[in-house]
Amino acid sequence: MLNLFDTRGLRSQLKDSIPVAGLCPTGSYGLQDSMRSGFTSVKNELLPSHPLELSEKNYQPNKDKMNFSTLRNIQGLHAPLKLQMEYRAARQIQRLPFLQSSNLALDTLRGSDESIGFEDILNDPAQSEMMGEPHMMVEYKLGLL
Repeated sequence: MLNLFDTRGLRSQLKDSIPVAGLCPTGSYGLQDSMRSGFTSVKNELLPSHPLELSEKNYQPNKDKMNFSTLRNIQGLHAPLKLQMEYRAARQIQRLPFLQSSNLALDTLRGSDESIGFEDILNDPAQSEMMGEPHMMVEYKLGLL
């Protein structure tokens, strides 16, 4: 008689298989432990819907890398290092935490201040969903809370 719960023979068959961490439950009752690993998100588990989605998501970093390598070949090592330092300084300039920052200095450095894109029309900071208590957000940013 075949016992369905006998796993001794099954282990020898599965010893060469690769374990998949996301498929087996981690909790003691067969459920995911949300207190330790957080809530599951279907959005994180989805694959890109189109092959160009990843390319478009990484467009600006790839463009910056290409510009830095061209600049290094033309002017030497100091030019891309100086430009990266200016980018980092421009990214640190922010408004108060409860206000949206326009990043005008960064757009000017990249040369995208003279072009109108998708994000300029449909990403209006006045219609942003981010709203909070201004005093609490500033105190959190300064490390007082």
